[in-house]
Amino acid sequence: MKRLRLSLANQQVEFVDRDLALKRIEDWANRGVAFPQVIYGPEGCGKTAWLRQSTELLKGLGFEVIYVNPVESAFMVKLGITDLRDRLMSLIQEALEQFTWGKVIWSIISIARSAIEAGARKLAIIVDDAFQAIGLDNAAIYVKGLLGILEHPPASYDRVITIAATSEGVSRREIGRHEWADLMPIWNMPREGFKQLYEQLPGNKPDFEDIWKLTGGNPRILERLYESNWSSDAVVRELIDRKGLRTFIESLNVHERELLAKAIDDPDTLMSRDGIPLMNRLIELNLALEIPEWRDLTFWIDQPPPERDPELGIGKYVAWQSPMHREAVRRVLEP
Repeated sequence: MKRLRLSLANQQVEFVDRDLALKRIEDWANRGVAFPQVIYGPEGCGKTAWLRQSTELLKGLGFEVIYVNPVESAFMVKLGITDLRDRLMSLIQEALEQFTWGKVIWSIISIARSAIEAGARKLAIIVDDAFQAIGLDNAAIYVKGLLGILEHPPASYDRVITIAATSEGVSRREIGRHEWADLMPIWNMPREGFKQLYEQLPGNKPDFEDIWKLTGGNPRILERLYESNWSSDAVVRELIDRKGLRTFIESLNVHERELLAKAIDDPDTLMSRDGIPLMNRLIELNLALEIPEWRDLTFWIDQPPPERDPELGIGKYVAWQSPMHREAVRRVLEP
């Protein structure tokens, strides 16, 4: 399988690691799936890079593939039925010009059904961060539409794989209320794979150990650090502004501030009767994630995080999306 070259901080880097996650795709391709696979994890953890590499794997396994990422205006359409391919490409071109990605995302379901009806035997549908385009309140309905392709296809097929990826913790909960999908978490990159990515960036760099402690294996944070000439202070300030952390923390009462201060050192503090409302707000801001108790590979797309790592802000039940997300909260909370 050809390893893609992807853009990271305006540098071309080769896709590395995620072998377990790619093996999962291969398993799905061989056995098929009964439900849509909804993948969730921290912002910038590498979901998109993995999914783009997965399209190459699936094409090599003989699949027709529809991949769309409205957030990055990225797409890949490999359909044997020319008029269906042209119809989808026309909608995508319109979305690129007018940012009407919601129309594209909803149309994928009908185009996929038409492709199966027209004789497509092996089809993969991958929608990456699509819920931002259609609205989080529509996430579960969309997943139900993907399930309909699997449960009630218009014609017989050999394999159909449907994948939706999101960094929105709220959408994961909404989808989890129904038996319409398999929810699979993915975490930041494991240490050795992340080191391979770090080593591809040119120029003088801080020591890897320092970068690991700042990023926790999150490629997006690595990219931000590189772009800021390795200034962690600049990245923290950008997170504070982008997440609206000053407004958020000013809205907290004294008790909530005390809980948040404890969660900086131990995020599992939030898994309590008093802490859960605050945890939910942190999840809405994409600062923290509620993570599965089980660290068994059966329940994860790739290598799971350790059960606890105080240095990286990882607890048994709750984790900061990266050490820099935690530091941004600390900076505002304790100026």
